[in-house]
Amino acid sequence: MNFSKTDLQKEITYKTSRSGGKGGQNVNKVSSKVELLFSISHSVLFTDEEKALLNDKLQSRFNKDGLVQIICDEERSQYLNKEKAVERLVLLLTRALHVPKVRKAIKVSKAAKAARVAQKRINSAKKENRKGKFGEGD
Repeated sequence: MNFSKTDLQKEITYKTSRSGGKGGQNVNKVSSKVELLFSISHSVLFTDEEKALLNDKLQSRFNKDGLVQIICDEERSQYLNKEKAVERLVLLLTRALHVPKVRKAIKVSKAAKAARVAQKRINSAKKENRKGKFGEGD
């Protein structure tokens, strides 16, 4: 992953609008709601393979124009909302680019199987010995 927050900000477009919620009169006057738009296909930060992976994993996050859309209206300040939206985008892209390690199936060794069976026998004998004490069980 060879992208940083500053590199991303060069390729991000923002739309701002007035936000609902807390803030009183401030909400009616200030455009603090931020809508972040990012085009994966037009980005120069990712290779073709990475773009294919991102397009596949983030399909549900695309709007009708094929852009990744993140909306943030939690804060009263437009600047803070922009910062939060960019952080969310970085997190989203980082998670989407993560490729889990391939799990190698291995066979359980004969010694491990024998040890497990021996432990089961010991436990079974222990529980068998409990029966009959104090008039409980058989």
